[in-house]
Amino acid sequence: MSKKNTVFFRLPFLALAVLLFVPLIACKMPNDKVLPRNQSLPLFNPHVSDFICETEASKVPPIDAQAEDWFLAARALEDPEIFVEDRDYKKIVALTRQAAERLHWKAMLNLASLYVEGRDPLHGEEEAVQLVEKAMRLGIPAAYDRMGTYYANGTGVNGDITRAYAFWQKAAQMGNPQALGFLGEKLTAGKDYPGAEMWGNIPVAIKMMECALGQGYGPSAYDLSYLYVVLRTPDGTSDGERTTETKERALQVLHTGVRLGCEKCANKLTIEFGDPFDLANMLVPYIDKARAERYGVLSRELGFNPNARFPNLDKVVPLPPADLPPWNGDRDTLLHAAMGVRPPPATPQPSASSLLQKPYFLAADYALRPTGLLSDAPTAPFSAYWQPAKGQGVTEPARLFSEGEEFRHFSVLDAAGKSRYGPVTWEQCLTIRHNHAAVEPRAARGLLREVARPEPLLSCACGQACPVSGVWQPWVAADHPLQAIVNQYWRQTWLTQGAPFPRPRRDWLLDLPDGEVTWHLMDASLPDLG
Repeated sequence: MSKKNTVFFRLPFLALAVLLFVPLIACKMPNDKVLPRNQSLPLFNPHVSDFICETEASKVPPIDAQAEDWFLAARALEDPEIFVEDRDYKKIVALTRQAAERLHWKAMLNLASLYVEGRDPLHGEEEAVQLVEKAMRLGIPAAYDRMGTYYANGTGVNGDITRAYAFWQKAAQMGNPQALGFLGEKLTAGKDYPGAEMWGNIPVAIKMMECALGQGYGPSAYDLSYLYVVLRTPDGTSDGERTTETKERALQVLHTGVRLGCEKCANKLTIEFGDPFDLANMLVPYIDKARAERYGVLSRELGFNPNARFPNLDKVVPLPPADLPPWNGDRDTLLHAAMGVRPPPATPQPSASSLLQKPYFLAADYALRPTGLLSDAPTAPFSAYWQPAKGQGVTEPARLFSEGEEFRHFSVLDAAGKSRYGPVTWEQCLTIRHNHAAVEPRAARGLLREVARPEPLLSCACGQACPVSGVWQPWVAADHPLQAIVNQYWRQTWLTQGAPFPRPRRDWLLDLPDGEVTWHLMDASLPDLG
């Protein structure tokens, strides 16, 4: 059953920034008396007539910037280059827990995995299930996917594959790319084979996997390549015929998969270019041992480090008919050229909050943004910076409260103008980057290569032709609902002068108008592969 057969899986550590605020009060379960693990869900239906693509990034709670840094620091400590027995799991758990307490949703799910792994002696499978349930109450699609995996494996719950598929179906409907990729692959059979957990619904399978791929989930590219390579009727039926156009489409999606970290895609292209199984029906236009060698290097790296991404793949191995740039044969040279880049971080200037004492202190790297989330509870519902909401006559700077910490009382005037001493309404404040909205993609250490900022700074719209060869980064406004899957280093791309910029709907399969995306030059250095 693919990844669902494993005891658990860890989320990829893609860097996230601040999302549009999603009111937590709107994410309660329909019946609070029923534990989320026990909720009633519709049974999995593999024969749905259509599928509407939703995006997970538009549904998750906002990401606190300071929590994101803790999360990325924890993920860096799990670098594959560090032997498992040499990793500081005490620190990894502590950092992940800090981030999870700020409702960093990926940290919450990674902390659950650490509990299941036995990395924290005081917490185990039951605590992992409870943490996933907390994430489910926040409306996090990936939490439903994880609960499905727990039911499939009997992790903290009684094993039940029927319930597992119901949770995976719910996660897919909410836009979780892992669930979309998994269920999409299950619908690619020519006809139903329930015993093998395979069903025939190829039109919906394609939509599901395209939805996953559009959100950066590389493994779906591998399965899509088999569906793209042959002509199909609207009902998904194939006569097995391959055309130049269908093979080109399959080749393009495999190449995209490599950019997004799909090891199987890189391995398939290694074989196709180097030693195809069927010379009479090969996918690529011609044998090319040089290209095969480069895909082989990328495939082996992804096998070792599944978290690697190669957004600037076209810099080192563009698809035919483009010529290959010279390469000295050194593995690291190739990998470094294909990976994402970032400018050196700016030195933050002191802010008013950074000059205060705890609990009002906030490091100069961050600023605060009120979220609109209000609480009348006597204690903080979760760890965050909180300040008295406006309109109460209280001027108090935001301060850090731990979950369950008692809110302060104040003397305020009531509606009748009389003074009273007591509780007030509090508003959550989110930490954001104190970098004046600079274009600075983030990732765990080792996934990005630092480069000098190009001078002058160049920005372009989607409809323009690329004015300068180099690495370009797409970017949308910080409050855009899709910023968490656009403002990412793995969206970067190497473009040559005069080439068109990628179009979100055409090239990313995202329902995102061109006009909402701006491209920024990150690195103008020409390919140097030794």
